[in-house]
Amino acid sequence: MNKNISRPEIETQKRIIKLFTNELGYKYNGDWSEKDNNTNIEANLLKRNLRERNYTDEEIQIALLKVQKDSEILNNSLYDANKKFYQLLKYGCNVKTTNKNKTTNVHLISWDNEEKNEFSISEEVTLKKNLERRPDLVIYINGIAIAVLELKRSSISINEGIRQSISNQQSRFNEWFYTTIQLVAAGNDSEGLMYGTIKTKAKSFLKWKEDEFENSEYKLDKYIKKIFSKDRILDLLNNFIIFDKGEKKIPRPNQYFAIAAAKENIFK
Repeated sequence: MNKNISRPEIETQKRIIKLFTNELGYKYNGDWSEKDNNTNIEANLLKRNLRERNYTDEEIQIALLKVQKDSEILNNSLYDANKKFYQLLKYGCNVKTTNKNKTTNVHLISWDNEEKNEFSISEEVTLKKNLERRPDLVIYINGIAIAVLELKRSSISINEGIRQSISNQQSRFNEWFYTTIQLVAAGNDSEGLMYGTIKTKAKSFLKWKEDEFENSEYKLDKYIKKIFSKDRILDLLNNFIIFDKGEKKIPRPNQYFAIAAAKENIFK
């Protein structure tokens, strides 16, 4: 028997965390299975990053209140709430402070300078607001949850992880958490990685294909490095997310590379 087939999921999970921290330069937030009040906007992490980017305490506080409010579903659908939050993520949050009496645009993510962002990962993020669920890995940029990754052992189909993520987005579970999520992914060592976004149907999840002749011990590791490198994930989030008639879309690999090549030729 191939030793990778029977490898426990937790071993894969620990290896992937090391990949994120050692090779991709993400910070490890820890095992959050017992952490209270896990949320899709970790206020302390976001505040710290905004201070490092020289926003004032008042600007940060006003922006944080707006961000937290706009991340709530309330009477809207998850699609509508996610679309509303994405506008803040992409274009920033306009705030008017009392001492300056002027409007400042607080950018939640620095799109032009990846080094000004804090990329981090948490494991076993227990979500308790409704029926409890625990995503394997959650990816954050500046404390904002932007991706969820479910891992399975090689003997279990990626489809199990996909179904799990789709189930987590139901209102009786933790739909609220997905208002900030841009990428939903599932993977194992034998099949690699499949991805979609919020409310993507199981049959519509995509496989990332790139450098197919490149040798790698694990397909999963190879494609995680392709998608979640800091420059690539920023590019995907900033330039390739589409909201179209009630459906949120993210590109296939061939679409991504075709558009990227076209942009490069245009701006030569």
